[in-house]
Amino acid sequence: MAEPPRIYAVLGPTNTGKTHYAIERMLGYRTGVIGLPLRLLAREVYDKIVALRGPSVVALVTGEERIVPPRTKYWVATVEAMPEGIGADFVAVDEIQLCADPERGHVFTDRLLRMRGLKETQFLGAATMRSAIASLVPGVQFQSRERMSQLSYTGPKKLSKMPGRSAIVGFSLDNVYAMAELLRRQKGGAAVVMGALSPRTRNAQVELYQNGDVDYLVATDAIGMGLNLDVDHVAFSALSKFDGRRMRPLHPNELAQIAGRAGRGMRHGTFGVTGEAPDLQEEVVTAITEHRFAPITRLEWRNPELRFGTVEALLASLDAKPELPMLGRSREADDVVALRTLAQMPDIRDRLGDATRVKLLWDVCRIPDFRGISSSEHAALLERIYTDMTALGRIPDDWLARQIKRLDRTDGDIDTLSKRLAFIRTWTYVAQRKGWVDDETHWRGVTRVVEDRLSDALHGALTQRFVDRRTSVLLRRLKQKEAVVAEVSENGDVTVEGEYAGRLAGFRFIRDKAASGPEAKALDQASLQALAPHFHLRADRFYNAPDTEIDFTEQGGLMWGEEAVGKLVKGSDTLKPSVKVFVDDEASEDVRQKVERRLQHFIDRKIAALFEPLMAIQKDEALTGLARGFGYRMVEAMGVLPRGDIAEEVKALDQDARGALRKHGVRFGQFTVFMPALLKPAPTRLRLVLWSLSQGLDEFPEAPPPGLVTVPATTASTPPGYFAMAGYRAAGERAIRIDMLERLADMLRAADSRSGFEASADMLSITGMTLEQFADLMQGLGYKAERGEREKVKPVDQVMEDAPAPAADAPDGVTTAQDEVEQIADAGEAPVASDPAPEGEVEPDIPAMSETEVPPGETPDDQTPEIEVFYTFTWAGRGNRQSRGDAPRGAKPAGKPKGKGRPKKGGKPPAKDAKTFSSKPSKSDKIDPDNPFAAALMGLKTKE
Repeated sequence: MAEPPRIYAVLGPTNTGKTHYAIERMLGYRTGVIGLPLRLLAREVYDKIVALRGPSVVALVTGEERIVPPRTKYWVATVEAMPEGIGADFVAVDEIQLCADPERGHVFTDRLLRMRGLKETQFLGAATMRSAIASLVPGVQFQSRERMSQLSYTGPKKLSKMPGRSAIVGFSLDNVYAMAELLRRQKGGAAVVMGALSPRTRNAQVELYQNGDVDYLVATDAIGMGLNLDVDHVAFSALSKFDGRRMRPLHPNELAQIAGRAGRGMRHGTFGVTGEAPDLQEEVVTAITEHRFAPITRLEWRNPELRFGTVEALLASLDAKPELPMLGRSREADDVVALRTLAQMPDIRDRLGDATRVKLLWDVCRIPDFRGISSSEHAALLERIYTDMTALGRIPDDWLARQIKRLDRTDGDIDTLSKRLAFIRTWTYVAQRKGWVDDETHWRGVTRVVEDRLSDALHGALTQRFVDRRTSVLLRRLKQKEAVVAEVSENGDVTVEGEYAGRLAGFRFIRDKAASGPEAKALDQASLQALAPHFHLRADRFYNAPDTEIDFTEQGGLMWGEEAVGKLVKGSDTLKPSVKVFVDDEASEDVRQKVERRLQHFIDRKIAALFEPLMAIQKDEALTGLARGFGYRMVEAMGVLPRGDIAEEVKALDQDARGALRKHGVRFGQFTVFMPALLKPAPTRLRLVLWSLSQGLDEFPEAPPPGLVTVPATTASTPPGYFAMAGYRAAGERAIRIDMLERLADMLRAADSRSGFEASADMLSITGMTLEQFADLMQGLGYKAERGEREKVKPVDQVMEDAPAPAADAPDGVTTAQDEVEQIADAGEAPVASDPAPEGEVEPDIPAMSETEVPPGETPDDQTPEIEVFYTFTWAGRGNRQSRGDAPRGAKPAGKPKGKGRPKKGGKPPAKDAKTFSSKPSKSDKIDPDNPFAAALMGLKTKE
């Protein structure tokens, strides 16, 4: 009687030899299939089995690679590409815990439920799958395996202090490249391993690390899936990753999967964090080191029994829900998204004649989006392939050749080569599909050659960028304690073995730009070793330096003389910025703290001195109620508040509250509420820096030059709020200083803005503008400017020259009007004027006009009147303003005033005795006693 097939679940943490055990068991049978989670790992296992049994009996099947000898006995494949129905004696699925993966979990779940060997089946993975496997796989037997070495946590560690034989793990391409570049500068280089690399590139990079050319490996989480490397320490540069849909934190079991790469065989390993990754919580560390994780309770599932009668039936079968409660329908994968997109295209629907065509459409939609450009571009490519397959029965050779030829280039940088490699994987995948191209062997060979050529070029580019072989050798010499003599001069110049290596700038070593070649890194390290005592001496001198030696720049930099020693960074409050010091990592922590304390003291005192009025408002306990709240608004705005933003708050302040604020220097202007003392150049410069920090600006706008009344209002290139912080207000094409704007507003109140007025000489003088510029400014403030032309009036002095001479004094005996007024004043009374006697009409004696005389109102032919331009300004209303702010108080709107002056239809007219008010000054009946005609006027008044 035949022995029933055995099913084993071999579970345990990393470095327990599970994969090695499965390979040994498979080779004990006549035939076998092993499914692995990554193409890279599949290639590694394939090479291992080929070394044991030879290439003639081992097949490798992945999405982009297919090596199947005629006498194949053992199949190595990715889980998605595992052959079904071949009747293998042994079947193994590695990393079975990926059943819970949102992207690929449904494939692993399908293998767990349906994939079986005739004699033995093994599921390899984490112990978190024990309960799930027990409930879904009847008759399963569990084998627990213990880790062969210990794993311990070492906490945070800077990249510059990372020990040798370390793997630094990142979760984005930019992060991986940045860390590799830093390791090249500090440690001589690093190998780079990512899941997107081809096996050929990956193997070449791993060889750099394994043979000792570099001591560091920078990788993505791809190394967590069974890649066996000689790693002693694993450092996480981040604790979250993008899972295809969103950024999410890594689960403890995922961290353990990666950390477990440290310490292979019987050698113990360590793990920690670096870069911006936060320290791991104690419970997470305990879970990783003791291999205790929450069990997996939900597996991703997708219906494996698809119906291809129609595309609707296919979609319905893909949307089917599982019957078992532990299974959950997986989220819509890329192939389903592509199917829904293509199924809506009229041309595609016209070609869906039968189940064969629907099955072909599904196969086309399962082409992975290796390019990762966009779903629409991927759908367009799939549409072209399906259209050719249904119309021609194959993909045209000439079109496929053109697509491949465009990619067969080895020039370009790392990103360019990586994109070409990703693109060629699409055509490698297509060439592996049976019946899709005319000559499958030819196209498989062509795509493989192009992929290998790009892989070699990418390996070369990675090595050139991230590995400095000569530097690596020199650093190893330093490790062997071969002394290198370095000296530091009084002015900070650093020499190594008598050669200039750089200089000490502040608290950072600046390497000589000319230094290059094999000695560059060694010179750096030797120089920093010699600088250690000098850092302490400089820190003591800096700590005792007066504030006059320290200053801040308009970009937030902190300078000690001419050397940058730090920069300002955003703090808990706008008026409480923090500092970031520029101190080399090689300097001690004591040096860093001393520099940081001194800079913090400097900026705190600088703010207290320049913003003393604001500090006084904060400390004034006499301010209460609305006045106190408004004071805090002034503090938050650093002494400048556009009145339009706080109009209601200003109205709510009574006179006592305003008086209390005025005592602190607050001025309630027409357009701005501000503190004139804070408009000086020094407070303005500091205010702009603090405001730029609070706004998170990358580049800080600079303060306008001191003394300018107006500056160009380039609002397109300046961040919102800049002009207020600079002490200006944008109006038209220029911005005017807010204190000068308030002086202008005082003049505008006296002007008749309803009937219109012209710019006075004082208005132009106070703004320092031409008439055209002033007109643009007024329009920016909400006025309408009407341009006109007229004949220029002669100046007064010229008119006086042309006027006739004044009459001579009256002769003796003739009484003048002035004499009569004086007589009236002496008599003390004003006689009533008598009616003048009528006089007869006298014919005027007008001489005839000469031939050369010009008639009145006409201009001589040889003279052209001089024309001048003038503007009439009227208040245009709020809609015409380019910046917020009320109309000047007392300004009269243009056109008919709105109000109750005219009753509505059917309404009551105003009462006869209703009081009326006018904005014009009232006429006074009083007679000025200093007027020389006062007595006469009084007499006339009493006679009325």
